[in-house]
Amino acid sequence: MRVSKANLAAAVANEGCAGVIATVGLGNFEHAPGSEFVELNRVALQDEIRKTRQMTNGIIGANVMVALSNYESLVKTCVEEKVDIIISGAGLPLQLPAYTAETDIKLVPMVSSARSLKLICRKWMKDFNRCPDAVVIEGGKAGGHLGYTLEQLEKNNPTLDEILADVLQLMQQLPTPFPVIVAGGIFTGEEMAHYLKLGASGVQMATRFVCTEECDVDMKFKQAYLDAGPEDTTLIKSPVGMPGRVINNAFVKKINAGQTIPFKCKYRCLKSCNPAVAPYCIAEVLAKAAEGKLDEAFAFAGSNAWRCNEIVSVKSLIQKIMQEYENAERCEPAKSAQ
Repeated sequence: MRVSKANLAAAVANEGCAGVIATVGLGNFEHAPGSEFVELNRVALQDEIRKTRQMTNGIIGANVMVALSNYESLVKTCVEEKVDIIISGAGLPLQLPAYTAETDIKLVPMVSSARSLKLICRKWMKDFNRCPDAVVIEGGKAGGHLGYTLEQLEKNNPTLDEILADVLQLMQQLPTPFPVIVAGGIFTGEEMAHYLKLGASGVQMATRFVCTEECDVDMKFKQAYLDAGPEDTTLIKSPVGMPGRVINNAFVKKINAGQTIPFKCKYRCLKSCNPAVAPYCIAEVLAKAAEGKLDEAFAFAGSNAWRCNEIVSVKSLIQKIMQEYENAERCEPAKSAQ
């Protein structure tokens, strides 16, 4: 939330990659009436897309979570502003094509299993006569909300290699196969080479880009990554109804110990959240995290956050990743990244 905005998305797009804007909670709605929630976020997303367009002629994507109560509004804003790609997960985006009809926007569901992708393809073909333009499959090492049970994550099962194999097998059964993009725990160009050799068409990387000069979060958020050790990422139960991976701190220890953080919900921003029983407001916590108020919040992070050891420009980071990839291509096939 508020981690990948115009500055980061434009910088990534300017290097020939797809720059993705995270659409959750962009509006400064903390002190606004609840009735203004949808409109404030619509305008904030509109402004963020336009800012990005002013800084790049590259490919711009938007990540819109199905779990959001204003999901339809955000998707329609993306359509109006003519983003190039909509990535949609945290639930099955079964109705996404209905909101983007007669546009050239590429639709990319994000899933954690071949089974979920099969359901989406079946629904889209039946109701809209189309398949996704690509798919992002996210493994259990990713940061933020994850499409697995806590038990699966604690056992590190299934691996991203296994999910990729299942999805590629599904592709053989589809009338029109499409690109498969892997995400979750990919940190180096060597790991990118590994997945491309296994049959993926591309990778999505997030954690490593937090520690860039252009990333939109407060420096204290980035410093949490720089200070983290290999054992400092942990899992939480989120009011979203999914586990989440975060960097451990005093606040995380409080909520994992069962403490509640009182709040008044004016917005009901998540379809699945019940404010009457939720131990804390996830939107409020993530907004504070982006502002660097980590005594009252936590930083979402992938399992490789501890490997970030410096703040660099997006340009130099992408150059480094590509050099790692080229070095790996010249060597023997990489061992499993999992």
